Amino acid sequence: MTAEEIIKDLRNKIYSPVYFFYGEEPYFIDVLINYIEQNVLDDSQREFNQMVVYGRDVTPKDIADLARRFPMMGNYQVVIVKEAQDIKNIGELEIYLESLPDTTLLVIGYKYRKLDKRKTFYKKLSKSKNVVLFESQKLKDYKVPAWIDKSAREMGFAITPVATELLYEHLGNDLGKIRNELNKLAINLEKGSEVTEEEIETSIGISKDFNVFELQKSLGQRNALKAQRIVNYFEDNPKEHPLQMISVLLHNYFMKVFLCHQIGNRNPREIAAELGINPYFVDDYKNAAKVFSQQKIKSIISDIRTLDLRSKGVGSKDATGYGKLKTLVFKIIH
Repeated sequence: MTAEEIIKDLRNKIYSPVYFFYGEEPYFIDVLINYIEQNVLDDSQREFNQMVVYGRDVTPKDIADLARRFPMMGNYQVVIVKEAQDIKNIGELEIYLESLPDTTLLVIGYKYRKLDKRKTFYKKLSKSKNVVLFESQKLKDYKVPAWIDKSAREMGFAITPVATELLYEHLGNDLGKIRNELNKLAINLEKGSEVTEEEIETSIGISKDFNVFELQKSLGQRNALKAQRIVNYFEDNPKEHPLQMISVLLHNYFMKVFLCHQIGNRNPREIAAELGINPYFVDDYKNAAKVFSQQKIKSIISDIRTLDLRSKGVGSKDATGYGKLKTLVFKIIH
């Protein structure tokens, strides 16, 4: 089941005795647990029938004992186990999960790691009719901008493609941080309004003029002056613009420009789907593909990979590496 399907069932009061949420992406686990914590029981019932414990403080038997209790003056009790990855011998839970009363919702959040699908514990969870098992997977990088756009629309406002790219560039694929920033934006927004790059700069402090997105754009246009100004800004603000992040984003950009050569002259929406970008940016990539030959792009990608190694301290005497970035920019443009 997806997170949306689980929440839909919960809204319709379709409950299971056990919910086991696990995986490398903590955001979706938090969303599901928070929904159950705030919505299954009303305020008067929570005091008597809802308990929250943490993995470091309980054993599998402790959890089973809590889950076997019956609700007081209500139809359900909810037992929530947060940070379950800290439980020693969590596999021992398997002997208890089939014997829980129908009046219990046992909710387990197991973050930052996968379950071993070869082990009996996972097999029993996945086959049990009493268990809703959900794996919270990390979003692929190219899917994050679309997730930002979808999240904004769910919150009642729109966000421009450029503003989306700025958020993604600044926060990467940390969905929790992105959602927090969207929440901050929403406080001062009217329903149906649109977030632009100006709002991003004013509210979050991300420069709309000096960022990797603008650097990529200036490189694609072979605008040497603008590109060097941006790199100088990065050098003056290294904490906000770490070299390793810059090299990864530039690498992804030129890989897409290279792929644009392979795609050829197709429908913009088809090109956007192939590149994993918003259709708004298709012309930028097509123009960059006209500027750089495939051979030149191969050379650029090789140079970016070298920069990435230098940013990690391999074979470099430059403490910051921004001197190497300036060299790279010069080589790309000339």
